Amino acid sequence: MADTFDPWSPSFVADPYPAYAALRARGRVHRFEPTGQWLVPHHADVSALLRDRRLGRTYRHRFTHEEFGRTPPPAAHEPFHTLNDNGLLDLEAPDHTRIRRLVSKAFTPKTVEALAPTVHPLAAELVGRMVDAGGGDLLAEVAEPLPVAVIAEMLGVPEADRGLLRPWSAAICGMYELNPGESVAARAVAASAEFSAYLRELIAERRAAPGEDLISGLIAAYDEGDRLSEQEMISTCVLLLNAGHEATVNTAANGWQTLFRRPEQLAALRAAGPEGPPQALLSTAVEELMRYDTPLQLFERWVLDDIEIDGTAIPRGSELALLFGSANRDPDRFENPDALDLTRADNPHISFGAGIHYCLGAPLARVELAASFGELLRRAPTMKLAAEPEWKPGFVIRGLRELLVEL
Repeated sequence: MADTFDPWSPSFVADPYPAYAALRARGRVHRFEPTGQWLVPHHADVSALLRDRRLGRTYRHRFTHEEFGRTPPPAAHEPFHTLNDNGLLDLEAPDHTRIRRLVSKAFTPKTVEALAPTVHPLAAELVGRMVDAGGGDLLAEVAEPLPVAVIAEMLGVPEADRGLLRPWSAAICGMYELNPGESVAARAVAASAEFSAYLRELIAERRAAPGEDLISGLIAAYDEGDRLSEQEMISTCVLLLNAGHEATVNTAANGWQTLFRRPEQLAALRAAGPEGPPQALLSTAVEELMRYDTPLQLFERWVLDDIEIDGTAIPRGSELALLFGSANRDPDRFENPDALDLTRADNPHISFGAGIHYCLGAPLARVELAASFGELLRRAPTMKLAAEPEWKPGFVIRGLRELLVEL
């Protein structure tokens, strides 16, 4: 497998798609010894397994580490695991059901629609600054601050503190990569402790002086009888802050790099209208960019009960690596999958996951992406790459270091 799937290789991270094609051609499931996981590359399998309740994001609701044949994490990593293990992403029913029911009230279509008047002016302001400057780092100046500001505003994080969020988030997300080293773990542990302490203080402030934000809403729900412990509240806020911008930032930057490399597609978008492409075309284009180069390449699941994939027995205690990037390029599901088609109508990509862990913030991410792409297409019709971008070393959460552009 090393000649095809090498998630620590810069050349693989830059373009994993030929390796995915080789994996799909070789079969439906592959043992990958460097991580002890089973790789699943096909769309039909990934989609089905995301919904399979014989799998879980955690096993701790049913087994101890020892019963599951796993070694407990080092005690020194406790701040990270306390934070991570109490968040929606790594919980199963009944805790997941209880917390998601509370938080989902902030992400209904009606609620997200009400945020549009906030999202669009902010996107216009950020794009306007970059246009006035004649270019800059699109990732740092537009793609990143937009979703950070929106999710921070929803939670009630003061504007003066928002610069703290992305470094904490980046350090914590380093632990989601394959076989993270001790230096990565040390940064994640420190960020987890700092982020938790910050939110504990913010929650105390909101208890004393409630506002209209989501943290105040969660506190009110607790007071009314919907039980959410303080640790669950902290972990939920961290997850929303991390997931609420990490993937959106990378989708925007990766998407623009894709458009720069497909000038005929970019030209068609720009030619769609003097005020930018119609909303329907813009929405379809955003979905295709998410499919074509998804920012989350791999999602893991624990095998809670023995399963079988294409005649291969996968015993309880195993870990599956569901390859989203490969599934989104599967020719068994997508016609001409390696071609970028911004008008693709049949597009059941799985970039937001599926099943009970389907991305809670997907509607908000779509609004943010459509707003930023729309403003850039309208206000910066001559924008082009100013320097060849470099990929960050991470593979699971795959994104660029920067995206320098000029007008």
